[in-house]
Amino acid sequence: MRRILKLIVLLLVVACVGAAVAGEMTISRSNPPERYSGTILSAEADPILKRACFDCHSNETRYPWYSYLPGASLVLAEHVRDGRDELNFSLWDKMDAKRKAKKLHEIAEEVDEGKMPTWDYQMLHSEAKLSAADVAIIKNAAR
Repeated sequence: MRRILKLIVLLLVVACVGAAVAGEMTISRSNPPERYSGTILSAEADPILKRACFDCHSNETRYPWYSYLPGASLVLAEHVRDGRDELNFSLWDKMDAKRKAKKLHEIAEEVDEGKMPTWDYQMLHSEAKLSAADVAIIKNAAR
């Protein structure tokens, strides 16, 4: 009986430590306050960007249910951080003309080659999938 009690206490301690560690592995779901409300590509292309790109490439990230799962939250945090580091549409007005031109070229290229949005993002966000018409609109507006 004493061994069973020790085993139960040990399991409870392990469970508590595991829950504490898992709690520490979750992410902050707040967005920086900077927003850009002007036109990025065009009146026709910008809604497509918002639907397919803004979760990772802006300060307007919508955090889905799986962002509350400890392992998934870390992956999501990395995607958002990397996306914002590469291109943050919320800071579009702060970019100089040369950087904007480079990013416009990259946007057209990545979308045309099917590299963006990423396949794993599209798996969980069907609304982010770009149709051929979406790709054409973005490419034309980015050139």
